[in-house]
Amino acid sequence: MIVEAGHYALVLAFALSLVLAVVPMWGAAARDPALMAVARPAAFAMLVMVALSYGALTWAYVGSDFSVMNVVQNSHSMKPLAYKISGVWANHEGSMLLWVLILALFAGLVAARGGRMPARLLSNVLAVQGAVAAAFLLFILTTSNPFARVAPAPFEGDGLNPILQDPGLAIHPPLLYLGYVGFSIAFSFAVGALIEGRIDAVWARFVRPWTLTAWCFLTLGIAMGSYWAYYELGWGGWWFWDPVENASLMPWLAGTALLHSTVVMEKRDALKVWTMLLSILAFSLSLIGTFLVRSGVLTSVHSFASDPARGVFILAILVVFIGGALTLFAWRAPVLRQGGVFAPVSREGALVLNNLLLATACATVFVGTLYPLALEAVTGWWSPDNPSKISVGAPFFNATFLPLAFPLMLAIPFGQSLAWKRGDLLGVAQRLAFAIAVGVVVAIVILALTVGGPVLAPVGVGLGVYLILGSATEIATRAWRRGAGLGVMLRRAAGLPRSAWGTALSHAGVGVTVIGIAATAWGVESIVTLQPGQSTRLGDYTVTLEAVTPRNGPDYRETVARLRVTRDGQSLGVLEPGKRVMVGRSMPTSEAGLMTLGLGQVYASVGEIEPNAAGLRLYWKPMVLLIWLGAVVMALGGGLSLLDRRARIGAPAPARAAVPAPAE
Repeated sequence: MIVEAGHYALVLAFALSLVLAVVPMWGAAARDPALMAVARPAAFAMLVMVALSYGALTWAYVGSDFSVMNVVQNSHSMKPLAYKISGVWANHEGSMLLWVLILALFAGLVAARGGRMPARLLSNVLAVQGAVAAAFLLFILTTSNPFARVAPAPFEGDGLNPILQDPGLAIHPPLLYLGYVGFSIAFSFAVGALIEGRIDAVWARFVRPWTLTAWCFLTLGIAMGSYWAYYELGWGGWWFWDPVENASLMPWLAGTALLHSTVVMEKRDALKVWTMLLSILAFSLSLIGTFLVRSGVLTSVHSFASDPARGVFILAILVVFIGGALTLFAWRAPVLRQGGVFAPVSREGALVLNNLLLATACATVFVGTLYPLALEAVTGWWSPDNPSKISVGAPFFNATFLPLAFPLMLAIPFGQSLAWKRGDLLGVAQRLAFAIAVGVVVAIVILALTVGGPVLAPVGVGLGVYLILGSATEIATRAWRRGAGLGVMLRRAAGLPRSAWGTALSHAGVGVTVIGIAATAWGVESIVTLQPGQSTRLGDYTVTLEAVTPRNGPDYRETVARLRVTRDGQSLGVLEPGKRVMVGRSMPTSEAGLMTLGLGQVYASVGEIEPNAAGLRLYWKPMVLLIWLGAVVMALGGGLSLLDRRARIGAPAPARAAVPAPAE
């Protein structure tokens, strides 16, 4: 009964989404307050219905209701409760329901915080959000019903994909979806404003907190996915330029550009056309990522679906929403009034440079990801038996992406230190002299100490140090006062807007990540086969295989290699990588062993494993944790900016010009 109620709630949510998509927009066009007033309660009701539906599916998983096909295919009665709950979104149908739940949640939050927004803008924004929700609810109901029954019900389920039975499943997809779907608010704001024909600095003040929220979640989601792949897949890498990884990177790059663009629009009422375009593109790239994962055009560990009907449906959604939004943009863009002017050397100019580099980097990733698919599709059309296939991998992305990333990193401290409207480049360079000097010295010293090693790695570390010190310099400069004591400077620093601290923290986080990436060049790798009692060297460490032992878990069987790690004869701990087979699934998986030593890690994964020997892939990865720590610092900086008074209060209503009194 609960399963049927969840299905009915989903149908009601679809009906409410249609009401939300049509009635408020009609009211905004007719300037009818009664029709526009429908927007907020409809958004709340849609959220409640989707939440009830999602709760019903979760109930089926927790209760191991094997009369539901989705539960049969993705769960098992012996599965731990945590994996039953997170297993709801570990499949195509459940993950799409989570996708729509988050979409409805953002619509509800906009409705709850929309009291200060102009009624027409709020109506149009929620109507666009309702239209997107309607499209995906229809997709779920017609092609991906998570409540489909199976008769007769089997006694036991197939269990969860072994690769997905990991704590990362509980964290990575929700964070990633909060980022993906969060950009739908920027999209809805852009389309709603284009429909109304009114775009100004007040609009930018409203949209920026939502964009920043989505960016923070997407940053954490990408970082968590990177770490999960790093320790779960046993490859020892943190980024593989997998097409689905790229699908999350592209909206992040566009969203980062959008964040900086909205700052210019809010401060100077400029870059309106560009900001509108980025608002559309950020969510459009999220939709493209959804298409790549669920259409079957990719073969990837991330892919959920391979049903062509689903792919065609999502492709139609892309055409309607992306094509419609870009058509509306092309119609309205020529009549958008340009805002304030500024000198090329200014904070606005630096943000424009930031946008150009980020947009170009996004374009290179887009081309490298989609060109092989487009080539295969086009050549397969006229030659079905022999389509052209090419592979675009890390060499292409490294050769195109990194040359754009390097000048972007150099420009970040300059950009945040320049004045608005007209800046003093020489003065900023003088203020950043210490950060520049320390970064150069660090690079030279490391290069001298590692003669014969990688050349670009010391440059990367020096660049990261420069970014961190450059971010700190901005805070120190704003807090400094001639003749003031340390106490006064600390009080001035504490009194700075939280957005200033958040910006500095996010930029410093970029520096931390850059150092972690650069340091991977000094990693050590060893592939060996050991028998119990044998040892091998791994950099400064010695790894000894003590035993190969079988053991059982709550819903799996595994064979582990017990490894002792020592340095200079002193034991540092034990690693236990192994091979695992889940109950209900015959596919074996590798479980890596990790030992954290400071900011670095000893990493071990097994290949062939026998009672008297084990094939091992061993790594020493210095400072590798800085890669993900930097991403966390970036997101914390974004969160701190959200606590700024301007973001919490929202945009003020524009003041009316005073009407002069009539002459007597």
